[in-house]
Amino acid sequence: VLDFNDPFSTEVKPRILLMGLRRSGKSSIQKVVFHKMSPNETLFLESTNKICREDVSNSSFVNFQIWDFPGQIDFFDPTFDYEMIFRGTGALIFVIDSQDDYMEALARLHLTVTRAYKVNPDINFEIFIHKVDGLSDDHKIETQRDIHQRANDDLADAGLEKIHLSFYLTSIYDHSIFEAFSKVVQKLIPQLPTLENLLNIFISNSGIEKAFLFDVVSKIYIATDSTPVDMQTYELCCDMIDVVIDISCIYGLKDDGTGAPYDKESMAIIKLNNTTVLYLKEVTKFLALVCFVREESFERKGLIDYNFHCFRKAIQEVFEVRMKVVRSRKHQSHMQKNPRPTPNGTPRMPL
Repeated sequence: VLDFNDPFSTEVKPRILLMGLRRSGKSSIQKVVFHKMSPNETLFLESTNKICREDVSNSSFVNFQIWDFPGQIDFFDPTFDYEMIFRGTGALIFVIDSQDDYMEALARLHLTVTRAYKVNPDINFEIFIHKVDGLSDDHKIETQRDIHQRANDDLADAGLEKIHLSFYLTSIYDHSIFEAFSKVVQKLIPQLPTLENLLNIFISNSGIEKAFLFDVVSKIYIATDSTPVDMQTYELCCDMIDVVIDISCIYGLKDDGTGAPYDKESMAIIKLNNTTVLYLKEVTKFLALVCFVREESFERKGLIDYNFHCFRKAIQEVFEVRMKVVRSRKHQSHMQKNPRPTPNGTPRMPL
């Protein structure tokens, strides 16, 4: 039987739970990140009154389920089987409205985390301090510090200091929500160390300042090199992906509307006014490599393209190894469920 946390399971995908009080912004986050909804349109979303489940399968690495929970859900209700839900969860995102009184939200957070941890200690607990676009920079830092302190104090009082909570300041009106979701998703990718190592090798041999491996549909970056991530750099990369996809959709299709706007020939070069070049190349039909390169380094574009070819080949090998393991485990699971009979009629035991 394939375990919920098995990274090669094709039958059960890792779950990401979106939880929080009513009107905290859970559904808006999901619509903006995964449905390209304009932030202003989310003002007209109705309040969620039932658990909404959605599969996110944009690429072989971004492959999970999102469960959006209504804020009024009661864990003590006997009809709510929280053990079944938490047992298959990879990450639990708890959304707190930073512009509201968050004492009730902290109490619900503590209840949720303690219940989930008892069922599945391997869950990643992610706290989105949301709607910070309406706060000053000082107020943002103060709010994050206060929520961080209170949440961890509650866990310490309950003797659960070993539970780790990660905190993010988020807003749907800028790229902070995409960066926060990127950090959450990366924790669910078992190949992440391999991808980071490949990116480090690529940039060190190509004279590149920074490189991201993006899922072009959601603008989540599933890996980057070991140098620190600058928010402005990430925003420029997201904007470049939007430009490439939008122009490709308008001018990249055939007259009859057929074809793919994003394919193996997709690439873009944007020269900035600070002697930096943005370079985008297609890796797979869902993944793009976006690089920051100095103009003097970009003069050796042939070297960069050769190293990129080696990088893309290595990424494909990671995919192939993963798929071989998937097929092997599916075959093994099938053999266990349907053992072949021996000539005398007794079931043959699987090896």
